[in-house]
Amino acid sequence: MNIRPSLPMFAAVAALSLGVVACTPAEQQEAETSAAVAADEAADAAAVAGNAIERGAAEAGEVIEGGAAKAARAVEEASADAARELEENQAEAAAQGRPGATDPATGERVE
Repeated sequence: MNIRPSLPMFAAVAALSLGVVACTPAEQQEAETSAAVAADEAADAAAVAGNAIERGAAEAGEVIEGGAAKAARAVEEASADAARELEENQAEAAAQGRPGATDPATGERVE
């Protein structure tokens, strides 16, 4: 890529050069102070945002934990219901003498 100098480019360089030369030490100090204040404000804002994110994550974790506990209870209840039903079916099948049934009370298998 070939870059050829042009009048607008020279004007931009001259303007920047004049701007840098025109800055007094007081103006430079003021700019540095403003930059430091802006950096402090940005750090404070980042800390506030971080705290908000942390609180939100904790709240989300509590909601997820509550939902998981509720789901676990539901699975446990459904499993218990299924186990009771299976025992009832096995007892009935054993009482009827169906082959392969196991009497839950005795553990004996019907042949």
